[in-house]
Amino acid sequence: MYELTPHFDAEVEPGTNILLTGPPLSGKRSIMMDILAAGTDRDEGAIVVTTKDGADRVLRDYEKRTPYEGKPVAVVDCVTRQQGGETRESDRIKYASSPVDMTGIGIKLSEFLQAFGDRGIERNRVMVHSLSTLLMYSDLQTVFRFLHVFTGRVQSVDGFGLFSIDSTAHDDQAMNTLKQLFDGIITVPEDGEPDIRLP
Repeated sequence: MYELTPHFDAEVEPGTNILLTGPPLSGKRSIMMDILAAGTDRDEGAIVVTTKDGADRVLRDYEKRTPYEGKPVAVVDCVTRQQGGETRESDRIKYASSPVDMTGIGIKLSEFLQAFGDRGIERNRVMVHSLSTLLMYSDLQTVFRFLHVFTGRVQSVDGFGLFSIDSTAHDDQAMNTLKQLFDGIITVPEDGEPDIRLP
């Protein structure tokens, strides 16, 4: 089982994918990072797919939560190359050309999962921040197909997936379509406690 500490006193089966939905700046990214960091403290793998912040910023934020040097922590950065930044890949950072490059994102995820598997790491947590960026660049059907494959990949390795979406940026049809792909939903309001619905 994967625990959802420190925010929730709950656990989920391996292979579970959860969607965090809420308005901008409601703390979804922070919650996901904290849950990943709790896994890193137990020597689980952590992979962050970022469509908003460059890998350097993600890793700086992550280090504030847990010292990850020598641990299986990795970032798939979908931002820096698109902005024309320096992109030398390492065993910690891989780059997709942009948030449109969903094939590339999937390949980089698989490469990290393979590398972690080769190191004997059997438990992996994956977070994607944010699905809203993907929907800005591609249509709903394309994103749905990509997520269908992506969540299936997490499931196939008995991982734990966390995905965030800005609930105010998309219509009900888009939200309801995407929600079908997830096992659980965490609704994060601007004020107040998150509401968690798990399988």
